[in-house]
Amino acid sequence: MVVLLPMVLLYRRLPLVCSGCRKIRRNFSSVSTTEDKYNGITVDLSLLQPLSSEEFRSTLSDFLQRWRSEGKSAVWLKVPILMSHVIPEAAKHGFEFHHAEYGQSMLKIWLDENNEDLTPQFATHQVGVSGMVIREDTGQVLAVQDKNSQFNLWKFPGGLSNLEEDIGDTAVREVFEETGIQSEFQSILGMRQQHKQPGAFGRSDIFIVCRLRPLTFDLRPCSREIKGCQWMNILDMQKQSNFSAFTNRLTSMAIYGVQHGFQELDITFEEMKSVYKGLQYKLYHRPIPTDTQTK
Repeated sequence: MVVLLPMVLLYRRLPLVCSGCRKIRRNFSSVSTTEDKYNGITVDLSLLQPLSSEEFRSTLSDFLQRWRSEGKSAVWLKVPILMSHVIPEAAKHGFEFHHAEYGQSMLKIWLDENNEDLTPQFATHQVGVSGMVIREDTGQVLAVQDKNSQFNLWKFPGGLSNLEEDIGDTAVREVFEETGIQSEFQSILGMRQQHKQPGAFGRSDIFIVCRLRPLTFDLRPCSREIKGCQWMNILDMQKQSNFSAFTNRLTSMAIYGVQHGFQELDITFEEMKSVYKGLQYKLYHRPIPTDTQTK
């Protein structure tokens, strides 16, 4: 009896451990995973009870073997920041970072050995927007000098667009934040694309220039960002040297618009219904000549 007792106790404990393992695997399979239209699997670890590194390693290894046998193309791991201790275990199985923001990171492994991994890179571009506020009655435009820039140049106020923020709304917001001027979106005048942009975290940069109409005129520049802010005569701007080639070209467009009208320069938008239910989008384009429009 002295010899058999520990064996009996050990035998009774085993089902408890196995039951826990089965529960982890069951939740890993059903609660936290979804399939996508590209034959991939996404595992959301935030939907699981916290796992130790050992539990995660064992469970992930088993499921990767199953998903490979099922012919899945890829596996995505959505990892909350408080479960980051499992990331090294995922890396040992071949996972790589795809992106991370706020409180979570997304890791990915490509399983389909017979096809090339065509997964798009995350956020290949950042989007900046500038507001060219033009007073057509006086021939003036709003210009600023950035306090934090290494270049002592005058430019038009602007900044990065927020997530789910329309282009025109970004221009209006940035102009108000930097100068205190309230304005109204009129059109897009142009767009610049630049690669290897310093300070863009390795992303390419798209910068969109909007034409705005001022609603107020008293300047209240932001003391934290702006060291110079004024209404400038558009014609005088071309005679000065402390403007970039980019700003000079835009100034030429503004001069033409003030003298001849902006109808040949404006890129406007129309609201259109998306193919995705309940969504709409803005299509920006030059107006179609009225004598060639089709219904």
